[in-house]
Amino acid sequence: MASDPPFPLAAAAGGAPLLFRQLFDAETGTFTYLLADVASGEGVLIDPVYEQHPRDLSLVRELGIDLVACLDTHAHADHVTGSWRMHRATGCAIGLAAAVRAQNVTLPLTHGDRVGFGSRHLEVRATPGHTDGCLTYVLDDHGMAFTGDALLVRGCGRCDFQQGNAHTLYRSITEQILSLPDHCLLHPAHDYNGRTVSSVAEEKAYNARLGGGADERDFVGYMENLRLPHPHRIAVALPANLRCGRPVDNDHGEDDDWGPIERSYAGLPELAAAWVAEHRDQLTLVDVRSPAEVLGPDGRIPGSLAIPLPELEARAGEIPAAKPVVLLCHSGSRSALATQQLQKRGMARVANLRGGLRAWKTQGLPLEQPLPVEV
Repeated sequence: MASDPPFPLAAAAGGAPLLFRQLFDAETGTFTYLLADVASGEGVLIDPVYEQHPRDLSLVRELGIDLVACLDTHAHADHVTGSWRMHRATGCAIGLAAAVRAQNVTLPLTHGDRVGFGSRHLEVRATPGHTDGCLTYVLDDHGMAFTGDALLVRGCGRCDFQQGNAHTLYRSITEQILSLPDHCLLHPAHDYNGRTVSSVAEEKAYNARLGGGADERDFVGYMENLRLPHPHRIAVALPANLRCGRPVDNDHGEDDDWGPIERSYAGLPELAAAWVAEHRDQLTLVDVRSPAEVLGPDGRIPGSLAIPLPELEARAGEIPAAKPVVLLCHSGSRSALATQQLQKRGMARVANLRGGLRAWKTQGLPLEQPLPVEV
């Protein structure tokens, strides 16, 4: 459990301070949501996307969140969930409706359940109709609800496959979602037009399918005449999501083959100083500080190759290609740019030394000091 989470407060109304982040996958139009109780550092992730796992995991680690559970609102047909990958990386629970009967679920959920994280919790509401296994997660103070595909911004999920039923969906939306307070913010699983959030009051008034006085007859008539093509990824996504995203061949593609790379939230490959120190003979260390810094009082890592950052692109050919390359500077900032430059040149086995020489020095790892100047 994180004792002093380094993230700022996001909301405090109605309960303990809460961190909230909305993430987006542009290819599938999918929103992923991260919530955490600030005091305890415990959090949950809702509707993660398989391909975005490195991004999500980096954010969880950078914010110091102890992930309690990955929750899916339903078995998606348009993308593969990242729940199993996150479970593998953090040990968090995998939460999904018990009605889905998916493999690898460790937290089967039914209507009325609660998912706790620190002093906060999400209330589980069954909202079938788009699929039998649709759930809406409602924050304890009824200030937010995560509606999956049941209710979208000015729309709703289709009802023409995966046990969909327009009558059932109408009752789910009106009884379980639009019954929440008007101010409750509604966060959908998808949007394809740049809309990120709505509210109960807005959807009651402006949702073309069931708002503005429309009744069940209007809604069903609308939904039964949509005639939408099937999602183009359904043949891949559905079977994978019935395994919670676990690959069939167990080729998880998680680890680089040369070191325990961790990617920052910005996508930068990084290595910890202790691991680099233990494997110095198997790596090429490139110090991109200025010559004055390399010869200065901070010292240098024995055996490192000194190429100042302004000269790196012109002198990249001097870097031996036989070993993986680790870039370093004083704090890891300039070497981050150097790492990106070498990646653009096509170097695959390259990483930044996280924290630079400051981290190296803090951990008491070996440094060469400049020779004293005789006066």
